[in-house]
Amino acid sequence: MLRSIALLALGLLSATPVLAIDQRAISQLQKLDPAERLQQRCDVEAMERIRHDQNAFRPDKVIAYTFAEPQLSGDAMKAPGAVFRSGGDWYKLKYKCATSANNIQVKSFEYKLGALVPRSDWTKYYLYD
Repeated sequence: MLRSIALLALGLLSATPVLAIDQRAISQLQKLDPAERLQQRCDVEAMERIRHDQNAFRPDKVIAYTFAEPQLSGDAMKAPGAVFRSGGDWYKLKYKCATSANNIQVKSFEYKLGALVPRSDWTKYYLYD
């Protein structure tokens, strides 16, 4: 029951990343094309924000396109149909993310946690353990 209530909580808005990414992660991101780099950087930011802001969750994966395609606009992205995995369960997620021109530094980020995705729907949405 408490978990259901926690899912309705809003994430905090902040202009800086919760944790700076290390040089190895930056090197890996720089190998990606700009659109993929933007999505990957924002997915990492989502995991870090959720981990930091909501102690009940320890996300290990974010997928930006499960329920709807992300909307890219320059160095910004909206992911209205995202999901994240925590404790072996998948949860709906919406986020907005803006990065620096090189898609490495997060300039702004907002998110909203959603409902638990029923295990019976996992196959339909290509979700996994």
